[in-house]
Amino acid sequence: MEKLFADFVKTTKTLISPGGCPWDIKQTHESLIKCLREESEEVVTAIENKDFENLKEELGDLLLQVVFHANLAEIEGKFTLADVIKGINDKLIRRHPHVFGKEKAATAEEGLAVWKKMKAQEKKK
Repeated sequence: MEKLFADFVKTTKTLISPGGCPWDIKQTHESLIKCLREESEEVVTAIENKDFENLKEELGDLLLQVVFHANLAEIEGKFTLADVIKGINDKLIRRHPHVFGKEKAATAEEGLAVWKKMKAQEKKK
């Protein structure tokens, strides 16, 4: 899977590089807001319709939006896709001490309570 993801990221970077796609090269975070909203809604619709073949496609389109925005941010010197991935991985570990630490949560409700407690602690800092 790592090679597939690396190839995908390379493809997306090629699209916005010199000699890439003129439309993609012109895009900004702001110009892509409409696409991000549309793709998110299409994911929701596929889930609601239990259309898993379409869901697979729409999740790919949504993933493209995430990677595209990260690529733009990297060009701007703001952050990288690696920063995005590290950030969400660190957050998941921090907010799940009942999985990765010593806290306990036997039910979904207890797990959610731990998540909310950790999130509240983070927001205080």
